[in-house]
Amino acid sequence: MITTLTPNPSLDRTVALPGPLQRGGVNRLVSVTVEPGGKGLNVARVLAACGAEVTAVLPSPPGDPLLAAIESAALPGAGSVTTRAVSVAETAAVEDALLAAVRASTTDTARPWAVLSGSLPPGAPTDWYARLVRLLRRAAPGVRIAVDTSDAPLAALATALPGAALDLIKPNGEELGQLAGLPAERAMALEQGALAGDLAPVVDAARVLVGAGISAVMATLGPAGAVLVTDEAAWHATAPDIAVRSTVGAGDSAVAGYVLADTRGEDAPGRLATAMAYGSAAAALPGTRLPTPQDLPTTAAVVTRLE
Repeated sequence: MITTLTPNPSLDRTVALPGPLQRGGVNRLVSVTVEPGGKGLNVARVLAACGAEVTAVLPSPPGDPLLAAIESAALPGAGSVTTRAVSVAETAAVEDALLAAVRASTTDTARPWAVLSGSLPPGAPTDWYARLVRLLRRAAPGVRIAVDTSDAPLAALATALPGAALDLIKPNGEELGQLAGLPAERAMALEQGALAGDLAPVVDAARVLVGAGISAVMATLGPAGAVLVTDEAAWHATAPDIAVRSTVGAGDSAVAGYVLADTRGEDAPGRLATAMAYGSAAAALPGTRLPTPQDLPTTAAVVTRLE
């Protein structure tokens, strides 16, 4: 069983136009789509479309339209998303719901995952993710934990290492550099350098985090693909040749692909290739659409072991 946490969910509205946006003119809408939003919910929906059973934990009051939207937005697949909504947004209530869901998941599968994703709700402490990781480690020692966030919560999580050790983190190039302590200009240059073929700085920065207690660092690098670093080795995956239509949900889909591959027992190169496939599939879809297995690129990413 896989548990996801979306501490700051939303309803996303996507409008479709018949042609290019006419700035300052009248734009008639072809359609308006309303879908549940939030990184953890995106991960849950992609996994369910692949046949996984997922419990999605989120703060949501009774009667919230978000809950109805989650039920109606299920992607086609043999899996399901069970929502565990907390009626108040107090952090203690969310923590209790998350712990209960994760404890239940550890009895259902040999490779349970908890994926904590997205921004924090107003009023939540910046180090809340670090606290949650420590709670989960004590309550369910066998669970694998992934965190995908940014800005101050990400920095606080890094500061809490190795006490808040993770099984997966997915920074982009700039975030990776910041977490590794690189100067701002070097952090911003990581992705551009990777695009030019220089992956060594990315690997070195990721190894700093692995040394601090993170089992796997998957750095997404846009058109330069992605790099996965563990204590075993480092690998690079090329980005499939696709026409990018929207990057919304691409990172979440990559996390879902990685977790899916791990639950199926795939090795590190296989996990990276599956992550790249789902992330690229999401980028090729319009608006906030999320990929199903039928949307995957026909050409697989090329994964190479780095020295």
